[in-house]
Amino acid sequence: MKRVILKISGEALAGDNGVGINNVKVLEIAKEIKDLYDKGDIQLGIVCGAGNIWRGRDAISCGMDRSSGDYMGMLATILNALALQSALESLKLETRVMTSLSIPSVAEPYIRRKALHHLEQNRIVIFGGGNGIPFFSTDTTAALRSAELGATMILMAKNGVDGVYDSDPRVNKNALKYTKLTHQDLLEKQLKVMDLTAATMCSENNIDIYVFDMNKKGNIAKASSDYSFGTLITNK
Repeated sequence: MKRVILKISGEALAGDNGVGINNVKVLEIAKEIKDLYDKGDIQLGIVCGAGNIWRGRDAISCGMDRSSGDYMGMLATILNALALQSALESLKLETRVMTSLSIPSVAEPYIRRKALHHLEQNRIVIFGGGNGIPFFSTDTTAALRSAELGATMILMAKNGVDGVYDSDPRVNKNALKYTKLTHQDLLEKQLKVMDLTAATMCSENNIDIYVFDMNKKGNIAKASSDYSFGTLITNK
């Protein structure tokens, strides 16, 4: 059975306005995740971003120190994780939220062996709180959890972006979309799929990355086995 980490941007949980948690949108995403889970051939972990609640870069540009901004972002990812857990459990899926920051009244602390046990029991594990320390993104969290837990692939579910391009397709109408890249290509071309730390970790641990648009119905379920509609990044 394949073990994968699904990385979901915070903005995707906000709906059209891009701010806050839209419960209708969260439930739509949960139904898509259920379709992926119901295929029965994967063990699934999920990492949520926080951009719908908190943008640390904006706060830092206004004078907040980086550590405080990052810790606030970690707390925001926990809110998103709890919202997604509630939606998944309304669909009768068994889940666990595990956090790097200790909040035992609402979620389990992240312990690697316990996370492995949950995955082996076919529970969906949602990781909140980032890495628990500042100066790292949730992309790095997805890469780190994949490496720790033996996941072979990160499904990078993008909000309205259908793959990796040689330039920003929203600016350059002639931007070229890649269907397949190596990790070395990703690093050398400095393609902004994820931050450099996360990309390097995936390369060193042979973790494949599949970048796709999560807003098209059915894409999340297809992404674990059909690589025809996004960009596959692999050492193979």
